[in-house]
Amino acid sequence: MKKILLLLFIATLGNITYAQNRRGGGGNGNGNFQQQRRSKDQKGPLPFREVLGVVKDTAGKKMEGATVKLVSATDSMVTSTGPTGKYTFRSVKSATFVITVTSIGFQTVVRKMLNNDESRSLELDPFILKPQSHMLGEVVVNGEPSITYKTDTVEYRASDYKVRPNATVDELIKKMEGVEVAKDGTVTHQGQAVVKARLNGKDYIGGDVAQAIQNLPADIVEKIQIIDDYGDQAARTGIKDGDPQKVLNITTRPDKSVGNTGRLNTGIGSDDRYDNRLFFQRLNGNEQIGVIGSFVNTVNGVTGGSGGGSGGTTKTGGPNVSYRGYLTKKIQINASYNYNFRDVNSINHSDGQQFSTLGTTNFIRNSNAQNDNKTHRINLELEYNIDSANYLKVTPSFSYTGANSSNTSQYFRTGLIHQDIAGITNSNNTVPTYSGIVFYQHLFKKPKRNLSLQLSYTRADNETVNGQDNNIIYYQDSTDHVLKDSLVNRYISRTNLSKSFRTSFTYVEPLSDVSQLEFNAQVNSRSYDNQAYTYNIDSAGRRSLVDSLSNVFKYSFTETRLALNYRIQEKKYNVSLGVTAVPTVLDGTKISGGVISTHRNDFNLIPIARFQYVWSKQERFSVNYSGSPQEPSFNQIQPVRDESNPQNPVVGNPDLKPSFSNSINFQYNNYLVDSKFNVSGNANISFIKNKIVTNTVQIADTLGALKNETHYINLDGSYSIGGNYNISKQFDDRKYNLSLNGTIQYTHGVSMSNNIQNFTTMWHYNERFGPQINPNESIEINPYVSYDVAKSFFTLPHSVNTNIRTTALAIDGKFYFLEGRTATFGYNASKNFVTGVSQNLTRNPLVINAYIENQFFRKRNLTISFQVFDILKQNNFVNQVTTENSVTNTLSNAQSRYFMLSAKLNLQKWSGAPMRHGQRMKRRGDGSFIE
Repeated sequence: MKKILLLLFIATLGNITYAQNRRGGGGNGNGNFQQQRRSKDQKGPLPFREVLGVVKDTAGKKMEGATVKLVSATDSMVTSTGPTGKYTFRSVKSATFVITVTSIGFQTVVRKMLNNDESRSLELDPFILKPQSHMLGEVVVNGEPSITYKTDTVEYRASDYKVRPNATVDELIKKMEGVEVAKDGTVTHQGQAVVKARLNGKDYIGGDVAQAIQNLPADIVEKIQIIDDYGDQAARTGIKDGDPQKVLNITTRPDKSVGNTGRLNTGIGSDDRYDNRLFFQRLNGNEQIGVIGSFVNTVNGVTGGSGGGSGGTTKTGGPNVSYRGYLTKKIQINASYNYNFRDVNSINHSDGQQFSTLGTTNFIRNSNAQNDNKTHRINLELEYNIDSANYLKVTPSFSYTGANSSNTSQYFRTGLIHQDIAGITNSNNTVPTYSGIVFYQHLFKKPKRNLSLQLSYTRADNETVNGQDNNIIYYQDSTDHVLKDSLVNRYISRTNLSKSFRTSFTYVEPLSDVSQLEFNAQVNSRSYDNQAYTYNIDSAGRRSLVDSLSNVFKYSFTETRLALNYRIQEKKYNVSLGVTAVPTVLDGTKISGGVISTHRNDFNLIPIARFQYVWSKQERFSVNYSGSPQEPSFNQIQPVRDESNPQNPVVGNPDLKPSFSNSINFQYNNYLVDSKFNVSGNANISFIKNKIVTNTVQIADTLGALKNETHYINLDGSYSIGGNYNISKQFDDRKYNLSLNGTIQYTHGVSMSNNIQNFTTMWHYNERFGPQINPNESIEINPYVSYDVAKSFFTLPHSVNTNIRTTALAIDGKFYFLEGRTATFGYNASKNFVTGVSQNLTRNPLVINAYIENQFFRKRNLTISFQVFDILKQNNFVNQVTTENSVTNTLSNAQSRYFMLSAKLNLQKWSGAPMRHGQRMKRRGDGSFIE
């Protein structure tokens, strides 16, 4: 009996030992006590082992095509999961390793595995991948902060901002601190408009911001950079001149920099609405091919948030094609072609006041306008890296714009000027533009010493044909007694040929490791050749030239800038101090009706003052001064009386001086990493010397009725002070984001009325609070509230001060449901409360849009949706424009309630990071790859 019990005990112990070896050290990745025990017959670590496992999503479905990487001190292996979601690594040397699992649209998972080194087969517990928008990283492997502030760049790490699979870049960046994205794709960063888009350091599809962010997929993005761009010459030499533009640069993830992505959207709706779009992008490191096409008929106007836009409907579309690559080993090309048509129909009702020393004119205007535009653009960049010391860039471009417009209007004026105008105005405009830039830089052997030369030329030939067919009724006084009923039928032909040439030379001489002397010499020359011919059209349709209303005038403006600057660039601070001399020459010659010439010389001395202090990569402060002259326009300087608009003749002033603008800008940014708290603010002070302002004079025509005549004069006294701020705070791994934005602007303007000086002060205050609430995987809620105040005060005795207050309430959100949360119900609603405008225009629209959609297939890359827009049919809004002597309120109303059924297909396939000689290619700071 004892022998039998002993045999059973030995057999049971053997089975337990075999089972432990078969299971290996998977599971929780730490092994367990039993797996770490050694039995007497084990002889030590095995030289090789097999590692296997499975990858699933949160719904329990096994995932095909997920990338699994195993790394240890002795191993580096990569494989993909098969149709059943399984993966296998053979001949693994070490039992201690790190597993990384990635898949498109899902959060990366990283685990460190400590396994039994005596097991031949290690079966790991399943890896569960969650969608990117709501995944908490299992192991934090990157300690970099979400936001980094560099000298001229704000950099956001994209992986910290969660979006759902198949999202586009606009959905990503609207979650970033200080960034606001409008429905039409325009982007504002810390109160300033972003004007250009780049992909990995190069202009994307001609730099169109909306095209870039509304089409590129969010899951390919590694970083978003907002750059203060001073131009190519400044980027390479470091010598800055003038004010920068805001540029958005998208850098791709290394593993999403070789492959293809595409998007096809088709939608058809009621009332002839449609929305058809095509997008394709091929990436292979620095080589890119992009195709975008669209054919859309939508409604302008209130679509949520604080409102805004323009009334009416827009048909737009056209193809966009781009290519970036190499012609030779040293010559890189970046080319794009864009064609776009845009047909806008709008119906507007306006009323307001025009102020004068003699009294106030009240007006009402109704109009129905059709504006059709088409644009061709060709952009080409050729970069030639001649050798390590010489660089050449040539950038030719061409654009053609054609526009046709027709406007039927009724214009009623009472008060000081009493008359009615009804009629039709037609115009046809074409503008072919040729331009080119050549930039050369030479680097000397001495570090930081370099020189550069840039030449640019632009020629634009603007031709406009305008037809006027108006019926004008003159009233004798404030009564309805008709003084005269007049018909005005005219044909006006205008040609404006403008040419601009700029040459810039820079030289940098280093004085020490942290200081250098910078010299910059520029010549900017702009010339204008203007011809305007006016014809009267009789009842038989015959044209007759009116010499007194025709004009041929040429003028030019030449600006020279000579700058000497001393710069210190320490680790913590950057200081530039210097001076710029700006002599200018303005020449003009009138040819028609006798030669009249004008010639003016001016000189300005501008300080160069830039300072930046950097406490860390997350906190900085900067202040800089800039100044620039601005020449008068053709209408302002022409030395003849222009009566092409008989109710508002214009008398130019050939003695005008160029105006000169001076600006001081302050900026502060701070991102507290541990608290996920960001505060940003900027302030601006600007004042204008010799500002060109209007002098509106009421004159009597041949019948004794009054009309406005516009003159121009130089006046000092115009200035503005303003600023904006952004405060953002994230809670619970960005499930709750709070954002508070504010803007305040004070403007002191000056003008003339009947040769009497008029001062206008305007206050604009705007406060916006927009939290983003994402408590779980099924709910997204984004409420919004803003309060806007616009006040204006006039010194004219008969003027009426204004105080427009707008409270905007809005909310948008999504609910995800069904298995795997493939279905979505989305909505957005906005309610505006407007006070302070005339009773006829006050509107408080409530605009509600909603949609329901469902995603199909394993990768959820097919989406079918049904949308309804403006459910209550209240899409109207009021816009106010205030000048030094007038206030205009405009109400736009669009027939905007419609329904749309659409389908969207997203396709992506990636093959990893760019390689060179078996190694991953290194990258520059802008995302471009070093060949």
